[in-house]
Amino acid sequence: MSRYEKVFAQVLNGQADANVSFSDLCNLLLKMGFATRTSGSHRIFCMSGVEELINLQKDGNKAKPYQVKQVRYVIMKYHLGD
Repeated sequence: MSRYEKVFAQVLNGQADANVSFSDLCNLLLKMGFATRTSGSHRIFCMSGVEELINLQKDGNKAKPYQVKQVRYVIMKYHLGD
């Protein structure tokens, strides 16, 4: 199982939202085809066909749990990563 697959499974599982690495979450979104831009300490991800913008900010070296939930919601809503 690749790192991408492990992070994808961890995000969809939803039991360890506080333990998702910020860089792993960013790389997951990039591999899924999202474009990114930086605005200060925020990384903003967008994708054609996806209405929501995903705005991520570090919490130490981890992603914030509510942001992991937002990513999970977008993945499930748009059936991404199938």
